[in-house]
Amino acid sequence: MSPPIPAPDVFPNKSPVPAEQSGSNRPKLGVYKFASCDGCQLALLSVENHLRQLADSVEICYFLEASSRIVPGPYDIGIVEGSVTTAHDAERIRGIRRDCRYLIAIGACATAGGIQALRNWANVEEYLSYVYAEPQYIDTLATSTAISEHVPVDFELRGCPIEPQQLLRVISDLLVDRQPRLARHSVCVECKLRQNVCVAVARGIPCLGPITQAGCGAICPSFDRECFGCFGPQENINAASWIGHCRSTDHATSRLVQLLRNVNSYDSHFREAGDGLIAKSISVEPS
Repeated sequence: MSPPIPAPDVFPNKSPVPAEQSGSNRPKLGVYKFASCDGCQLALLSVENHLRQLADSVEICYFLEASSRIVPGPYDIGIVEGSVTTAHDAERIRGIRRDCRYLIAIGACATAGGIQALRNWANVEEYLSYVYAEPQYIDTLATSTAISEHVPVDFELRGCPIEPQQLLRVISDLLVDRQPRLARHSVCVECKLRQNVCVAVARGIPCLGPITQAGCGAICPSFDRECFGCFGPQENINAASWIGHCRSTDHATSRLVQLLRNVNSYDSHFREAGDGLIAKSISVEPS
């Protein structure tokens, strides 16, 4: 298995703002939740010893998944999980942006709208009538959108859920005012590092690995399953080439759209590829 990007053993104890501005000898950190499953926050809580090191280097002022303790802002670093799905969400994220010097969006929901972004192609009122006995009491937007569609974001960390060591690396970089850098190659590289037999070549399975950013360690292909694009599109994605290959091996358009419209469905690259497939499919149907 390809190792995750390691977090430093010791977090630098340097605030990105002067101590007299932060009100503490340590930088202040806030962690916020929007529409999501909490998986990315739980991933952060799972790193145990590294989390204790983080707590020694920053003051965790707001993290309701971990503690009911709240220290008022402003904060040096804000971490946001989840997508914007209500008018209240849209207003709240603007307040969070004003309170945080750095803002990091984590996970597929915060960076691409998440699985709930499937509503963006549907009739939300119809969905509500199926799910809720009294839908008139539900106040929601017609779309689920990424944090960056509402406020400027300093860094986006992808994944469903995120790889927690990557988040620790990003935080440690920001603490010393260093631009975070993470691997941008495809999942195919991780498959090669794990010496996996390619499921697309050997088994003829349509796999998003060639156009998906690395980060998971190629979990699904390691169990003879296709990549579902949990870490979003790879840098310099060539979706047209991937679609062309899949179509040349007789994979159904519906299956390719299903793959693209997954947890990162509303990322612009996956969205345009999926919409283009559907449009082309409709255009060739007999009238």
